[in-house]
Parts: sequence; structure tokens; C-alpha cells
Amino acid sequence: MEGASTEAGGAGTKVLVIDDSNTIRRSAEIFLRQGGHEVVLAEDGFDALSKVNDHAPQLIFCDILMPRLDGYQTCAIIKRNPRFAHVPVIMLSSKDGLFDKARGRMVGSEEYLTKPFTKEQLLRAVEAFRPQAG
Repeated sequence: MEGASTEAGGAGTKVLVIDDSNTIRRSAEIFLRQGGHEVVLAEDGFDALSKVNDHAPQLIFCDILMPRLDGYQTCAIIKRNPRFAHVPVIMLSSKDGLFDKARGRMVGSEEYLTKPFTKEQLLRAVEAFRPQAG
């Protein structure tokens, strides 16, 4: 893989981005790849569940408002699976409400980012929650 950066003492983190907006998925992918991370994209909760199983991401960004299976339901299902319960989930929302943050915590999310996010916010969140080597 050309241009893969390995700063911060090791390979990048495998990150799953779940969002029904193609624009958000693409910008998150670009930002994360620039930060040297491996990116898997999912367009809704159902798509995400199979990708979590297939790719075993180390960190998950999950949109709240999605068709079929919303972000809270998706996060709760991932966290109920013992194989993935330890994987940090960061909720993404265009609303910056206390209720949303509290509800996200109730289903097991570690953090909450408001959209639109900047490259710095995204990479800072990955840095804060990525698995520590050694």
C-alpha cells in the first residue's frame, strides 16, 4: 500500500465508518487514510454488522440517524457480541444534544462527534481510542 504512514509507533488502526451519507463516508475515509489508518465503509446498520464480523475493526464511527437500523441499535448489537464488546464506538450526529450523548452512552458508545467533523477531530478521536500496542 503506497503512502501508508506508520507514525505514532506502529501501523494504523482498522476503522469502520458507518453512515448513510456517501459524502460523510467519503470525507471520513479520506481523512482517516491521510492519517495512515485502514478504512472499511458501511452504508447502514445491517451492512455494518456483516462488515464488523468480516473485518474485525479496532474502532467504529457510527452515524445515529440511518434507515432500517439506527446508530443506537447498531451500537447495542455490536456491544452485545462478546467478540466485539471491547471495540470503541464513536457516535456521529448532526445534532449536538445532551439526550443523544446520554443515549449513546447507554448503548455503550465511548464518544460522540458532531457532524460536520474536521480531519483533526476525527484523527484525535482515533488516537484517543485506538488499541494501545504493548
